[in-house]
Amino acid sequence: MKKIENYDLGAHNTFGMKVKCALYIEYDSVAELQNLDFASLPQPVMHIGAGSNLLFTGDYPGTVLHSGVKYLKYVDMGLDEVLLTVGAGVVFDDFVAEVCRQGLWGAENLSLIPGEAGASAVQNIGAYGVEVKDIIAGVVCLDTSDWSKTVFKTPELGYGYRDSMFKHNKGRYIVTSVLYRLTRKYSPKLEYGNIKAALEAEGWKVDEKGATRIGEDGRQQALTPMDVREAIIGIRRAKLPDPAETGSAGSFFKNPVVSREDFERIAAAEAGIDTAGEAPAKPVPHFDLPDGSVKIPAAWMIDRCGFRGQRLGGAQVYEKQPLVIVNADGSASPQEVIDLEQKIIAGVKERFGVTLSPEVEHI
Repeated sequence: MKKIENYDLGAHNTFGMKVKCALYIEYDSVAELQNLDFASLPQPVMHIGAGSNLLFTGDYPGTVLHSGVKYLKYVDMGLDEVLLTVGAGVVFDDFVAEVCRQGLWGAENLSLIPGEAGASAVQNIGAYGVEVKDIIAGVVCLDTSDWSKTVFKTPELGYGYRDSMFKHNKGRYIVTSVLYRLTRKYSPKLEYGNIKAALEAEGWKVDEKGATRIGEDGRQQALTPMDVREAIIGIRRAKLPDPAETGSAGSFFKNPVVSREDFERIAAAEAGIDTAGEAPAKPVPHFDLPDGSVKIPAAWMIDRCGFRGQRLGGAQVYEKQPLVIVNADGSASPQEVIDLEQKIIAGVKERFGVTLSPEVEHI
């Protein structure tokens, strides 16, 4: 177990905020976690993953816990379904790469999302038409109220858009491992975003059943999970900053969900309004939800308000993807990020009558 006082959290928040905590503890087993005397630790106590969805607004006065529990174990190798359990400290993208190498479907669209397995279950991370709840079969936790092992099945976890039961019971449960359910059945999901275009650029012929192409040997190839993963990685790298080079917490805002009436109001107001390089103006991008509501990309709204590339001190709206706020030169303060966040929220509210909600958790 690692215990360090007055610890620099720079390596544990992808925004690169220069903040410290009173005590940092990294444990290597669940038993070590259970044996901690929590009452004696600097308060409050907070558990984090890789810090890829956090904005520290200042030094943390208490204790930060981090899981060093890293394992990946196949527990059921069925004919179609495959179950595997993953330690909370495993880098989530390492898990995705492993299952794609094994030819298992389900996680490939979630490639290159930063963070760790335990945090994926808390945040219900998602991308390109897939949320992690779609592949989670259960989550193993410690209940800090009595330190008992607790296993939740997916329906018990209250999953919603970037939401879960854990977020409404902060501090009570610590995720120790996640059980994922994947499949060998050919089941690519290629409808979202520009996945289809990325695959077609690599020579794939895409239809409603999936994708095929002719290989160098003249034989027809079927799409694999690794093929989709590589396409997703290419898309993400083209428009998202590498946290190792430019500090950010990924998507800063949630995509707002509005009523059909509000969507039609927005579409009517924006009709015919051109933006640079668009003639005629494109329709409002959106995704119709089963309950009749409509999800609108926050990035589109932010861009229409003219925030792309805007800078406030060291904080900047990313040029390639306005949904992302970056620590442009490594000098941004937490307050500069917050001020830019509030400026964006106010601008979108004024133009569209929609209040954006941050996806990033403020600590």
